[in-house]
Amino acid sequence: MAAAVSFVLAACAGTSERAISPPASPARGSAISPGVSRPRAATMADLAQSMIGQPYRFGGAAPGGFDCSGLVAYAAAGAGVRVPRTALEQFSAGMPVARGEVRSGDLVFMHLAHKEMHVGIAIGEERFVHAPSKGGRVRIDSLDAPPYARGYLGARRLSAQ
Repeated sequence: MAAAVSFVLAACAGTSERAISPPASPARGSAISPGVSRPRAATMADLAQSMIGQPYRFGGAAPGGFDCSGLVAYAAAGAGVRVPRTALEQFSAGMPVARGEVRSGDLVFMHLAHKEMHVGIAIGEERFVHAPSKGGRVRIDSLDAPPYARGYLGARRLSAQ
């Protein structure tokens, strides 16, 4: 039983075996306070969307395979934004954002049946990009659709620091 609980809690919170290499030089722009400058947030969202179709891989944080927090870490690194590696740590990063204030580049968190903590990157219009689970691929889903709507925990806007 303890092993099963540990596995569930570790879902989407594993550490990467490879270093997270940003795909491009950081985007620059004027800061909008609080949080990541809009160009950086847009870069994060764009980089995550460019990985659509990549397979889910536990502990993955680079093209070829991502877990949910690895996709966030990869996209953030490419935008020049520092972010912790695990979903649980990412849930403590940045500033909290009210559900109605979520915008492109914000991190959205949810509790799903087999994941204690799941994270994706908002891309606007209640949609987010994420690496869903074993056997899945990076894709776009709606925060209004099940199981994401009922599992929604909150959102965070990362700081540009």
